[in-house]
Amino acid sequence: MDEPDRRDTEPFSEEQSPMRKAYWRANIRLLATLLSIWFAASFGAGILFRDFLDQFSIGGYPLGFWFAQQGAIYVFLALILIYVVAMHRIERKFDVDDDDG
Repeated sequence: MDEPDRRDTEPFSEEQSPMRKAYWRANIRLLATLLSIWFAASFGAGILFRDFLDQFSIGGYPLGFWFAQQGAIYVFLALILIYVVAMHRIERKFDVDDDDG
C-alpha cells in the first residue's frame, strides 16, 4: 500500500517553519489566556475572593457562592465559544482552516 506523502497531511511544509512557530505561539497564547480567565473565575471568584464578593448578591444569593456554584460554569461555556471563534480566526490567518466554506 502506498504511504501518504507527509506534506499532504501536515498543514505546514518544512519551508513554512517560522509560520508553524507563529501558529503554535498564537494557539498557546490563546489557551493560556482563556485558562487564566477560567482559573480567576472558578478558583479566584469562588474561593479566594469569596468573602469580598459575598457582600454583593445575585438573585438573593451571595456573589461568591453564586460563582462557586454557577458562575464558573457559565464562564467556562462562554470561554468555549470564545475559543472556537478565536481559533477559527487563527486558523484562517495561518491558512490552516479546514472548513470548506
